[in-house]
Amino acid sequence: MQIDSLEIGNFRNYELGKIEFHSGTNVLYGDNAQGKTNLLEAIFVCGTSRSHKGSKDKDLIRIGQEESHIRMYFRKKGIKHRIDMHLKKSRAKGIAIDGIPIKRSSELLGMIHVIFFSPEDLRIIKNGPSERRKFINMELCQLDSFYLHDLGEYNKALVQRNKLLKQISFQPSLLDTLDVWDMNLVEYGAKVIRRRASFVEEISEMVTVINEKLTGNHEHIKMLYEPNVLIEELEEKLKKSREKDLKFCTTSVGPHRDDLCFMNQDVDIRQFGSQGQQRTCALSLKLAEIELVKKTVGDSPILLLDDVLSELDRNRQNYLLDSIDDIQTMITCTGIEEFINSRLTLDKIFRIAGGKISIEK
Repeated sequence: MQIDSLEIGNFRNYELGKIEFHSGTNVLYGDNAQGKTNLLEAIFVCGTSRSHKGSKDKDLIRIGQEESHIRMYFRKKGIKHRIDMHLKKSRAKGIAIDGIPIKRSSELLGMIHVIFFSPEDLRIIKNGPSERRKFINMELCQLDSFYLHDLGEYNKALVQRNKLLKQISFQPSLLDTLDVWDMNLVEYGAKVIRRRASFVEEISEMVTVINEKLTGNHEHIKMLYEPNVLIEELEEKLKKSREKDLKFCTTSVGPHRDDLCFMNQDVDIRQFGSQGQQRTCALSLKLAEIELVKKTVGDSPILLLDDVLSELDRNRQNYLLDSIDDIQTMITCTGIEEFINSRLTLDKIFRIAGGKISIEK
């Protein structure tokens, strides 16, 4: 899998921009707030239809403009493809694959596999459960179209049930209609839980092996799935929580409250691990994500490293760099650090300044 080029118009701080990538390591350097991360964000948006930051479409459009365009040329198993994306302030985005418009953004997922790694990801272990659910969902939605569908149906039912819980306080006669949404939550929630459990079991083995290598076999991390409710108990617990849900106007039971746990023997790293342990765990998780994509789709993902190297010590830097030899990588940094020059072949170097791109190598 390889991105050949990216073209953007009125995206973030760019009026116009075009960049042609090397199949190996591409470095984008420059001072802070010049637009380096924006280029990686454009790639991620083009590959997944959403920002890694969770930004709305209107926030991606250059200030003072009404719309933005992204075009990305890439190759997948030797076949050339093109994705066109038209972002609009007041309407839904338009997307075309190889010149053919698609009806739903979800149809884009799986066309190209992109892994975004930023300093925020290094805090995924100690952050709240929503960050860890986001990790599961983003990876599974790119790898499994059935999961994408089931999660979408579950979320629709969840939104409708929560709306209904609020309406019932004003119209008690609507109470009986809750059963319909409970049935949908049980049906699709069970599928989401089952797929998450198998995903965590599979990637956990990779995390354990990578973490042992990173720590010189001194730490033995276990990654565990913590479902909010078991499949066989989902229907019963939804019924039991109904009174509470009506009181607080929100659904308190279901996979939208799941979490991941990382244990080093009997120590929960989320709460009691050192910062170093948490970062090593996060790095292991992202590297395992790469291995899982390779195993599942039989191809390497595109790796986007947003100023991550400056956040890692030399040991973790070296391990990360050794792990991406065969992957097309885009790295952002504020300068061409000596350790990169000595550890990594820089196939192409771009300087980013004020939303302008210039080639230095």
